[in-house]
Amino acid sequence: MNQTVQLPVDVRGIEKLLPHRYPFLLVDRVVEFEPRKRVLAYKNVTVNEPCFTGHFPGNPVMPGVLIIEALAQAGGLLTTLTAKSEGDDKEGDKLFYLVKVDNAKFMKQVVPGDRLELDVELKRVIRNMAMYAGVARVDGEVVACAEILCAEAKR
Repeated sequence: MNQTVQLPVDVRGIEKLLPHRYPFLLVDRVVEFEPRKRVLAYKNVTVNEPCFTGHFPGNPVMPGVLIIEALAQAGGLLTTLTAKSEGDDKEGDKLFYLVKVDNAKFMKQVVPGDRLELDVELKRVIRNMAMYAGVARVDGEVVACAEILCAEAKR
């Protein structure tokens, strides 16, 4: 049975779909979703996040690895929202792990006050793995991109 996914999905809804929690839940809202194709999500970057105490004091910059992780989490949301929309929303029986990152590029710094737009497209599914192309933007300008491979594992 197909179910409609109600947009936007806020952080409480995201917590039902992903196992991540503060301070490592890096997606705040899903605003666009096409099953088996694409998701657009937001991460609001705030100055009180733990990474900014050391990266860098007096000049806070979001670490690139966290931008990649945010893209991977958006990819996980694409997969779980697709399952939910197709009536296969058994919560808690699967986890997806980041297993490979290719062609990561960082064009601009992401700083507190930015809204990171996470645009992730599903490129292909091979057995228990999914390949995503992710682009991160701030104010419509590309700040980072990468190809991300995630693998499914039973809990």
